[in-house]
Amino acid sequence: MRSPKILLLLLMLVVFVQQTPSRYGPTGAEAEPDREQPWLVPTPAAERGARAALYRPPGDGPFQLAVIAHATTQNVLRRAQMPQPEYRALAAFLVARGFAVLVPERLGHGVTGGAYLEDQGGCDEADYARSGRATADQIRLAMNYLRTQPFIRPAGAVVIGHSAGGWGALALAGEAPKAVASIVVFAPGRGGHANDFENQICAPQTLIAAAGAFGKGARVPVTWLVAANDTYFSPAFSRKLVEAFRTGGGKADFRVLPAFGSEGHWLPETESGVKLAASELDRALKAKPVQAAKKP
Repeated sequence: MRSPKILLLLLMLVVFVQQTPSRYGPTGAEAEPDREQPWLVPTPAAERGARAALYRPPGDGPFQLAVIAHATTQNVLRRAQMPQPEYRALAAFLVARGFAVLVPERLGHGVTGGAYLEDQGGCDEADYARSGRATADQIRLAMNYLRTQPFIRPAGAVVIGHSAGGWGALALAGEAPKAVASIVVFAPGRGGHANDFENQICAPQTLIAAAGAFGKGARVPVTWLVAANDTYFSPAFSRKLVEAFRTGGGKADFRVLPAFGSEGHWLPETESGVKLAASELDRALKAKPVQAAKKP
């Protein structure tokens, strides 16, 4: 008979093994559409991997990689209840143009859970630069892991960010252009809808200053898209962010998209929104739909 202390240690070991990913990579089978497959990718927390959705064109590749970085919220309860980000319409658009698409869920969200590393802090003392770089670190880890896969081209990845995910993508603009070919952001920023009021932003001058900081040393070109009726980061305010980013040294092509539904901020999450952005995305990615192979 084992002693109670040994049994307790064995139980703790089993729990630890169950909670610690034994390996990263696929965690389930491929499914339709677009060979959708659940994956586990690295995070800054060694003991916790990030849940992710991977989409691929037919064939073995190698494919150019696109990473989609999702939006977030400062509200703890809303983050915990967030469904797995999928961006199916945007992913389908990219797969049709030959990209393999990874959509990782960052720490502190939904099923991935763990510590929320990208907390911006309170409204008056928000640290937007630190927050964006924390988001960028997680995007980078997931991207670099996929770049080691045999079906992915190791160079020329594209990062597409939405809202806070876009803010993190801007912080990646200083990456080596060989690793990241281009960045596309939809209404990037933090602190929008302050106190749940439309067109109110926490510490807007701090956000503008952080955009300038991201522009310093930026080497990857950015396409900056915002819907005409975005009430989180309006076109007028987004222009101020773009100007600060450019003043810092970054290269950004700023475009205002048509109004979308009742709230333009959510444009990249829907099929109709992606259709509105299609021409700008094709221009930014220099991509065209891949012709499907004819069946014999």
